[in-house]
Amino acid sequence: MQKSPMKSILTYIFMFTTLLCQPLQLRAEEIIINAVGDIMLAGKWAPLLRQKGYDYPFNGVRKELAAGDINIANLESPIATGGKEYSEKKYRFRAEPQVARAISSAGFNLVTLANNHSMDFGGEALAETLQHLSDNGITWIGAGENLSEARKMALYTIKGKKIAFLAYSLTQPIEFFARRDRPGTAPGYEKLVTADIVGARSQADYVIVSFHWGREATETVLQFQRYTAHSAIEAGADVIIGHHPHILQGIECYRNGIIFYSLGNFAFASKSSVADVSAIVRFTLDDNRREAEILPLDVLNRRVNFQTQLLTGAKGAAVIEKLNRLSETFNTRIQSSEGRHTIPF
Repeated sequence: MQKSPMKSILTYIFMFTTLLCQPLQLRAEEIIINAVGDIMLAGKWAPLLRQKGYDYPFNGVRKELAAGDINIANLESPIATGGKEYSEKKYRFRAEPQVARAISSAGFNLVTLANNHSMDFGGEALAETLQHLSDNGITWIGAGENLSEARKMALYTIKGKKIAFLAYSLTQPIEFFARRDRPGTAPGYEKLVTADIVGARSQADYVIVSFHWGREATETVLQFQRYTAHSAIEAGADVIIGHHPHILQGIECYRNGIIFYSLGNFAFASKSSVADVSAIVRFTLDDNRREAEILPLDVLNRRVNFQTQLLTGAKGAAVIEKLNRLSETFNTRIQSSEGRHTIPF
């Protein structure tokens, strides 16, 4: 029996609508994770930031962060009003409680505290920091009231997949490292890191690990950074995110993982001319694709006046070319097409 013209038209409309919906269904299963570098909104320039409002530093990139299911940053200071200052180091920071609300408002729901500043004002200030983060819906990794707490992963279930996050510090002072009966940061000792990653791998579809490491203000990746990153991927990590140098370092694809050795500063209250450009790395994860997209940033505060700005066009391309130069030794090259800069891994 021949179909009527009306039935044929309805059939074609149904098939066409189904085809249109398929990409949307696939896209709905993508997990988006935005990773950035250091946030430090304290110190010498805090009065200016207080005057502008602590939301101000994030307003130039708020739209990009809104795309993330998870947004993670390195929080480079305690957020507290109390605590005992550690005077054995040159730079000590302590941000005001309003900073926690601003970080949350910007879209960050996860921070790493495994760095060389989280204990600048001791265990009391760390405990206050954790409370401010909790009050503002922000999860943390890499520090805690003891070593066991500091090593705990953050485990998310998003779109049917489980993503585990871990964080470790490999910077001095070692007095900041947590112990069994002492608060502090998670030390990046190989034995601990390997055990934690293996444990996370058994529970998660993806494992992302943050390290605070390297030498400040240098583009050179140290040998121990490579060894540590490779060991972490061999143990089961998919993504390695690095901080501490305050500037960009190279990118390496290793086995089935990807390593960003340093993302540089993101929102940092300093007038340093060394930290000039940075990036948001947007990881897209699903059953069929694992991709890192690099979104270049201008973070030189004499230009942007403490408000991080997205770089596009020729200025953005210059940052990508810099990252390609830094990544040559790792045989990694960013693919640029139609304004997007990506690395599949």
